[in-house]
Amino acid sequence: MTQALTPFGRLFLVPAPLDFGCNEDIDLQQVMPMGTISAVANITHWICENAKTTRAYLKRIDACTPLKTSIQTQNIVELPRQVHKKGDHLGGYDAKPLLTAALEGEDMGLVSEAGMPAVADPGSSVVRAAHELGIQVIPLIGPVSLLLALASSGLNGQNFAFVGYLPQEPQDRVKRIKELEQYALKTGQTQLFIETPYRNTALWSSLVQTLQPVSRLAFSSGLTLTSAVNQSSTIQQWRKLPSGKMPEGLNNQTPAVFAMGV
Repeated sequence: MTQALTPFGRLFLVPAPLDFGCNEDIDLQQVMPMGTISAVANITHWICENAKTTRAYLKRIDACTPLKTSIQTQNIVELPRQVHKKGDHLGGYDAKPLLTAALEGEDMGLVSEAGMPAVADPGSSVVRAAHELGIQVIPLIGPVSLLLALASSGLNGQNFAFVGYLPQEPQDRVKRIKELEQYALKTGQTQLFIETPYRNTALWSSLVQTLQPVSRLAFSSGLTLTSAVNQSSTIQQWRKLPSGKMPEGLNNQTPAVFAMGV
């Protein structure tokens, strides 16, 4: 008699709140539907950026609805450091071994420290591996900072691109800003980018000094928090701020998303 094959588990793409690194914790039920929270509570096998922050996230989930098993018994595996440093969207990293539990019938969760995994965060290699292995991929509903920032920018939401981080070196950063602006002026495509919070001042200064007066620059900071700020103006208007001063709500502590276009 032939034994039935064990059905594969599923890979859930689990959004995390956008308050990571902020001084304020948002109520999860304000930013995620109960369907997502309940689904997360039932997952016991995880692939993540950082095990410590994942456990802290699961503790917050448990406060909304009880976890299927205790946090101490959750199976949590971190993505390799090389994936964080070099990214995993170009291939070269085989994530299939991370999905062994799913092949054995267990549902798994892929989670980043904030927002949706594999969007402006590592994890695409895990999603690719799941597809290649025939594992169902299910994205759950939750906050995605890039789309929230785009929608609140007043810039073109029909044609846009996320270009990641701009160069750290001042000359290279200015060159990249000019390239993105020229493309935005030519095509109307909105350019979205992010920066490590402690470099927000340097990036803002480069943008305001480099971009043409007619270009529009927007930023969103503290998205979904009570302290959230969204502002959008032309460079001509931004230059009216006192020299070296950033707009209110933009600082070197809180993550921000920047949008540039026409």
